[in-house]
Amino acid sequence: MTQAREHGGDHRPTRLFRSSAAAAPLLPVLIVLVVLLLDLADGAGMIWLPLLAAGPALAATTNGPRGVLCVGLLAAGLGAALGIRDVVPGPALAAVLGALVAVTLASALASALRGRRERVLAAVRSVAEAAQHALLKPVPATVGPFQTAVRYCAAAAEARIGGDLYALIPTPYGVRLIVGDVRGKGLPAVGTAALVLGVFREAAYDEPDLLDVVDRIERSLARNLGGDDFVTAVVAGYPRTGQLEVVNCGHAPPLLVRAAGDVVAVEPTHPSPPLGLRALHDQTPSLQVLPFADADQLLLYTDGVTEARDRGREFYPLVEGLTRHVCDEPARTLDALHDELLTHVGGRLHDDAALLLIRQPAAAGDCAAADSAAEMIIPHPVAPVPLRRDQAV
Repeated sequence: MTQAREHGGDHRPTRLFRSSAAAAPLLPVLIVLVVLLLDLADGAGMIWLPLLAAGPALAATTNGPRGVLCVGLLAAGLGAALGIRDVVPGPALAAVLGALVAVTLASALASALRGRRERVLAAVRSVAEAAQHALLKPVPATVGPFQTAVRYCAAAAEARIGGDLYALIPTPYGVRLIVGDVRGKGLPAVGTAALVLGVFREAAYDEPDLLDVVDRIERSLARNLGGDDFVTAVVAGYPRTGQLEVVNCGHAPPLLVRAAGDVVAVEPTHPSPPLGLRALHDQTPSLQVLPFADADQLLLYTDGVTEARDRGREFYPLVEGLTRHVCDEPARTLDALHDELLTHVGGRLHDDAALLLIRQPAAAGDCAAADSAAEMIIPHPVAPVPLRRDQAV
């Protein structure tokens, strides 16, 4: 799921593709006419007449059954006329026309089956779209005091959703967010992602302490996951002005962009295991508290971004890309990163990829507007969260 792009682009390739798609149904007729011209120029009917079957055969890929039958009827009529003109022997002409009729009928059946598969695929896509909106809910451009943007790409393009997850919600304890990556792919990964997001949305609103939110997710996964399954995730919160809390559970470090443009990786001070594996380790998650001032930004992402390779097997340099494209509009920043990422891999990702960017507006007017929007969403004041002994700055 992606937010709408806010800046213009070159739409000429799109217009060209649409024009080509609109002209495709006429291609079978063009082939029949080319065969007609070749026969009229050469006069050797038995050489060119069998090629008329290419018209209805190709029509099966671009037209419906009615269109295929029309192209076949046109080819048969022209074939009969050319056969008579070129004095083709009766048995030979009958064989050519019989083969043409057989190809036309088979192509019409293939066209009908193709249309049925396309309708089924369209229905599956609509269901996937609905599931995507239920699982990965759209993120508005402003949440609490932050400007926000999200870009998500599933490796399985037809599925629309995958094992990466994200959520950003306002709570009585400040804005809280999560970005994670489920081990594995397919429906099991989607089910685990749905479980994590469901628990997070409940716990984030109920638990004053961010570590307790992580504990709730851990306990749920321990009951529901297999021994080899796990979820890497970064859970963050903004309990008070100027402070950002981060809990990293085996995930790629977020990137903190300071107002001056410096990009810093937020490495965990005490590495923690992924969610679902705590029983196998003696480490417990730790809370980092970071200063988060006006015009600062935080980018959370999944390994589908940093492990994307080009043809030379080189990884995508996310830090360098963010440094090049960061601006004061998160949507524009992620648009540029997303486009550059797709260019780097040659147009198609081989793993799910998610990007979530938040920015603290620098202008006082923008902050006031954002605070007003937050009050409309959250009727309760933001409660202060006491620091725990295992917090680190």
